[in-house]
Amino acid sequence: MDDWIKVCNLEDIPPLGTRVVRNDGNDIALFRTNQNEVFALRDRCPHKKGPLSQGIVHGKRVTCPLHNFVIDLTDGKAIAPDEGCTAVYPVKVEGSSILIIFQERTNPE
Repeated sequence: MDDWIKVCNLEDIPPLGTRVVRNDGNDIALFRTNQNEVFALRDRCPHKKGPLSQGIVHGKRVTCPLHNFVIDLTDGKAIAPDEGCTAVYPVKVEGSSILIIFQERTNPE
């Protein structure tokens, strides 16, 4: 059985914004779209390990602030021509609560 843990409320993350939570030494970035969808990725770009939480959220993507790698929030994969992926975490919104399972889901290339 998966253990969902409340980490914050939806209003704690501005639209097109982020919030970082820490679990077992890993930073996890929570991203909120302008449609109030929430995604969770390891806060590390696959290119040069830049902090994705400091990037620009657009649609269901985030652009890394270091070298403009674009990462899909739904699966953690870089958008071509860039390559690589970052771990994703299961996340859901129940009412105004954001819940996460602190278990990485890595997507193969």
